[in-house]
Amino acid sequence: MSVLLTCDVMDAFPESASCDLQFQQWGKRKAISGWIRTLKVYEDNTLVRQVLSEKSSGEILVVDGGASLHRALVGDMIATLAMDNGWGGIIVYGSIRDSAQINDMDFSVKALGTNPRKSHKAGQGVLDIPVMIGGVTFRSGWYVYSDADGIVLTENPVIL
Repeated sequence: MSVLLTCDVMDAFPESASCDLQFQQWGKRKAISGWIRTLKVYEDNTLVRQVLSEKSSGEILVVDGGASLHRALVGDMIATLAMDNGWGGIIVYGSIRDSAQINDMDFSVKALGTNPRKSHKAGQGVLDIPVMIGGVTFRSGWYVYSDADGIVLTENPVIL
């Protein structure tokens, strides 16, 4: 099944939420869509690893890292774990590391930027709560479309 492009979704449903923040893209999969799971953490990726260790049917994990670029929340090992467990992609409101390795993967990771510094490992964070990023609220159970033009959210998958 092909992924609908964000522009097509917005043209058909102009009331859809469109994230105003400009993310950078890594990985060979440039266009993804799927059900959202949210996670709110700050400079601690313990729960990111834990959630992505679960089997998935293509969900997209949206990680609200508080826009911190000081510590990476996702690296190549976590991205590989997510890919191997069937996740559709990861959107990080924060930073990642191992970007060259992630760029070679058949996966999709969006983030604000990179930093080689490891995260803390305190296990703090909250799963499946609404998170506000780029002027829109990401909600677990909603649907996300992500490609080179941006990120669009809908309550249910769009059929064109």
